[in-house]
Amino acid sequence: MAERPYPVPDRDTAPFWEGARVGELRIQRCSACGRHVFYPRAICPHCMADALQWVVASGRGTVYSFTVVHRTSEEFRDEAPFPVGLVELVAGVRLMGRLEVAEPVVGMPVQVAFKRVSDELSLPHFKEVEE
Repeated sequence: MAERPYPVPDRDTAPFWEGARVGELRIQRCSACGRHVFYPRAICPHCMADALQWVVASGRGTVYSFTVVHRTSEEFRDEAPFPVGLVELVAGVRLMGRLEVAEPVVGMPVQVAFKRVSDELSLPHFKEVEE
């Protein structure tokens, strides 16, 4: 089997990946307009300020959309089929990740969980929660 591709942290994303490694979902919040931002970047897309700070999000949200992957590259073929979802966090941003649920449904409440894939990297997955 081929080696799996994993994200490579850069100067904009390193705080996100460090948070994931220690079990925290870190997203950015603009201190100028107060809105949360995801994906990591240097400038707020809402007000164009360069006043983004990292905050720890609760990791709670709902499934906004999802798909079930049936055909994939060789690295993930042994896990197919598996659901991948776009989750709308309580903080108001959307994050994509694996859904660790048997039957995903749009609107389903979920909570982030982190799956360790190496000594230095954990990936966000989402599990169903009871409300």
